[in-house]
Amino acid sequence: MTTVWIPDAPPTLGGFLTPAPLPAPVLPILAGLLAVAYLAGAIRMWARGRGWPVWRTISFLLGCVALAAVTGLAVENYGYALFSVFMFQQLTLMMAIPPLLVLGSPGTLLLRATPHHGPGLLVLRAASHGLRSRTARWLLSPWLAVPLYLAAFYGLYLANFADPILSTITGHTLLEVGFLVAGMLFTIPILSSDPLPVRMSHGGRALDVFAEAALHAFFGVFLMMATTTLIDGFAGPTSALGIDPIEDQGLAGGLAWSYGEAPTLLMLIYVMHRWFRDDTAQAVAADRRADVHGDPELDAYNDYLARLHQKDT
Repeated sequence: MTTVWIPDAPPTLGGFLTPAPLPAPVLPILAGLLAVAYLAGAIRMWARGRGWPVWRTISFLLGCVALAAVTGLAVENYGYALFSVFMFQQLTLMMAIPPLLVLGSPGTLLLRATPHHGPGLLVLRAASHGLRSRTARWLLSPWLAVPLYLAAFYGLYLANFADPILSTITGHTLLEVGFLVAGMLFTIPILSSDPLPVRMSHGGRALDVFAEAALHAFFGVFLMMATTTLIDGFAGPTSALGIDPIEDQGLAGGLAWSYGEAPTLLMLIYVMHRWFRDDTAQAVAADRRADVHGDPELDAYNDYLARLHQKDT
């Protein structure tokens, strides 16, 4: 913690967005690499005339920009001093950035833009093997995603794991990486249009979103009502900035309760829209099949009525 530059003034919007020296810029570098790789794939598709949705490209690049900003500007330095800022980073990494990245359909772009020869063939074989593996099924299962969410909020802070982890730069950085991974593992089965080893039902997706919303909403209320600090490591730096640690912790709870709900609501709307769209498409397809080939169930019922009528006659 001694090598981290922490601002000596209370945070402002301009202060958050200013460049600052970072001890371990792992996620900003990752964001840059992901943006370059995605753009290379999209440009290859456009150059070959195969087309790639612009809105998906914008969504993915916005996710990369948000990832670089929330972990690569002075907001990262404030995250070492203020619980509220760290909570903002956690919520953004888990709930705001993953939907933007997932809606970009990077998996589909990888399969379409990668050459089917040379090193590209090895990449495609590795991706295909990964999709068929039991590990992929387990990683994308809600039986893993929901416990990860529980651990990221209740287990981390209420079990007193946060203080020892956040006391080092390595622990702080790994925790941020873990937040992003947990958010991706939760979001992919719900929003992804990429090829997946298993598909959740629309009802299952909606249930997962409801469960996630309840988890961090209750946690936010708990933080707002707490009268003692949960993380002692933030108390000293927060007081040095002239901010009451209890008030800052309450602000962190307010963010978990309010800011965390916005991405969840948008995800739920998207899931319900896809549910309605798919059901409508299936109904239209069923009507067309019935018009061309007839409805087997209706035909069988009509034959049954005809036989009853013959018997009565």
